[in-house]
Amino acid sequence: MKVAYIDQYKETFGVQPICDVLAETDAPIAPSTYYAAHTRPPSARSLRDGHLTEEIHRIHADNYGVYGARKIHAALVREGHQVARCTVERLMRQAGLRGVIRAKSPRTTRPAPETDRPADLVERQFTATAPNQLWVADITYIRTFSGWVYAAFVIDVFSRKVVGWQVATSLYTDLALDALEMAIWRRRHTGSDLTGLTHHSDRGVQYRAIRYTERLEQEAAVASVGSKGDSYDNALAEAFNSLFKAELIRNKGPWTGINGPCPRGVDTCSCRYAVSVR
Repeated sequence: MKVAYIDQYKETFGVQPICDVLAETDAPIAPSTYYAAHTRPPSARSLRDGHLTEEIHRIHADNYGVYGARKIHAALVREGHQVARCTVERLMRQAGLRGVIRAKSPRTTRPAPETDRPADLVERQFTATAPNQLWVADITYIRTFSGWVYAAFVIDVFSRKVVGWQVATSLYTDLALDALEMAIWRRRHTGSDLTGLTHHSDRGVQYRAIRYTERLEQEAAVASVGSKGDSYDNALAEAFNSLFKAELIRNKGPWTGINGPCPRGVDTCSCRYAVSVR
């Protein structure tokens, strides 16, 4: 920082006078030290920091600018870089990069009547040892200029992959059922057997509908439902919804409706603050 300070003011005051003034402070520096800093080759650490910073910028840009230090560190490790997470945090701080911040959202579930409710077979243990052992499903609300849009997702717990999804402007059973049909088709298309699959959801009426439960029975899948008023019972799906809104909806909005974002863009739209997501 002292070298940068001298670089900034040396044309006005000269190197020696600045060093003379700094010698009377808690940050002294000799002129020889200043000139040596400009002539010696960069250290191995500074070279590595420069290379890692370029990689961090690339990963951050490739992922819509939403990745924080934890996810960027994981991406670097997957690519074969041996780097500590604290190093990633330091370089991101120096580069002025940060991840998107998630906002809290209210509950959106409309519970079905307490008639023949399936048991909670998951009990908050969102783990699987292979694909198609456990799927979780949920619906989230998105507010747009033209009204509410609803998105349904089906996620394979083993890979955390969205295997089925659908968006609609109404909250009918077909919304959740279409997402389920996509998930079933995609896995059947690759020759997967869904027998014994556990399908976990909240107590929403869409997942308790007869057509939905019958479709699960056709695939020999078992329905599992969390307890009343407890989002932790479907925590994996709730966490995905939070990421979906933070990384895509809020980050790429405002949204005109089900077809896409505002063509005027986030930075120019005068009504961007009228858009909220819950």
